[in-house]
Amino acid sequence: MSNAKKTANLFSLPAISGDAEQIATLASAAGMRIERIVSHGHSSPADFWYDQDEDEWVILLTGAAGLTFDDGNPPQTLQPGDYLLIPAGERHRVAWTAPDQETVWLAIFSSTPMRAAP
Repeated sequence: MSNAKKTANLFSLPAISGDAEQIATLASAAGMRIERIVSHGHSSPADFWYDQDEDEWVILLTGAAGLTFDDGNPPQTLQPGDYLLIPAGERHRVAWTAPDQETVWLAIFSSTPMRAAP
């Protein structure tokens, strides 16, 4: 088992091809993983909701996006630097991402419940 240091750049982005977002697992351990998600005008399919078994802490690094929660409220707009904790089981979807630039997210998923700092 090697824990050798490996340097990489979060913004060395793959070319987006097709209709899919680019999702890369950057690190993982028992019960958690860190993903980089790159969107370019992507959104969740109509009538699709994420309903995850894990807590998700996500920060928007570049671009812009709208997240909708299954609570009847309008989409919540995210700008670079905005982050939030989405508890397991909280249904949500990506309403939109910026069509004219990459939207880069960093998401941390945990099977152990997370607590947001006050």
